[in-house]
Amino acid sequence: MVSAGDPMQEPLELPDRLSRREFLKASATGLLVLGVPVRWAGKRLALDDDQLGRVAEATADVYSQPSFGSARRRTYWRDEILTLEGAVVGDVLPEHNRVWYEVAGYGYVHSSVIQPVRNEPNLGGVRLPSSGQLMEVTVPLVEVYWHPRHDAEKVYRFYYGTTHWIDGVSRDSQQNSWYRIYDDKWALHYYARAEAFRPVPLAELTPISPDVPAEDKRIEVDLGHCSVNCYEGEQLVFSTRISPGELLPTGQSLTPQGEFVTFRKRGSRHMAVGNLASGYDLPGVPWVAYITREGVSFHGTYWHNDFGTPRSHGCINMTPAAAKWLYRWTTPVVPSHEQEVWVDYGTLVRVQVG
Repeated sequence: MVSAGDPMQEPLELPDRLSRREFLKASATGLLVLGVPVRWAGKRLALDDDQLGRVAEATADVYSQPSFGSARRRTYWRDEILTLEGAVVGDVLPEHNRVWYEVAGYGYVHSSVIQPVRNEPNLGGVRLPSSGQLMEVTVPLVEVYWHPRHDAEKVYRFYYGTTHWIDGVSRDSQQNSWYRIYDDKWALHYYARAEAFRPVPLAELTPISPDVPAEDKRIEVDLGHCSVNCYEGEQLVFSTRISPGELLPTGQSLTPQGEFVTFRKRGSRHMAVGNLASGYDLPGVPWVAYITREGVSFHGTYWHNDFGTPRSHGCINMTPAAAKWLYRWTTPVVPSHEQEVWVDYGTLVRVQVG
């Protein structure tokens, strides 16, 4: 059974206006990115007045119509924040993602380059457990420094939906609260203003379907159709579109095929390989469930919104909401006071092409 509020890709009759909860659910299941019901075609869905989008790639072009063949009106640059008024099904191309967002006052931008975000600052400076606490960024972006003050050297920029392990609180000369962030990749500490982070409550870390025997749960990854389907016995309980590893000329994928288990899980992981020219550096990757010792995993993705086509170096990219569902549903369970669990068992994962 699907628990109330748990995302599953369904042929929903979408309303003319999407509330925040409905928008996030639709985004998690792919309805605003892929697999849109036919009855939504040609229909404009209004979004909440405060729904925002961050430009997640180098540029984002705005067109007069939801089509790459229409007139280009303007260009936004990476990390600019846009007000999103609506979502529409646009031109027939690209086939895997026909959803466009309506930008207030200008036109339409393709959803693939826009990360849906909110601006929801918090009180900040909460009392932390001695071991630290997992927290989530709830603003479009926040600057990160080596020291808890604005004149310190910047280290990173963290984005909406990323998760981080917070293990300390400081105050600057103006009595502003700063969180101390532990970098699990380099064993370093950084600082950012506390109001940008929301402690992830225990209710969002507890297992989904804990009464279902672990051996009855399995994940089917279809690389050919870029989808993930989760089963309890023979019942499909969750489905979402993904971006797996890029396809090779041989027809193989950078995402390995075969049977695996989710033997290692982390609420947050700093993923970095190589240099800026040929690699990547991605702090705060949320809701990570590894299936190989080489590092292939399911995880949330904030650097693109183009699910349904291969985009990764081998991992299985999902929306943060979808990755969080899978993280909670699979075994092993990560206790709230621990950063990760690494065991010799986990939920069965079958990966195949087609």
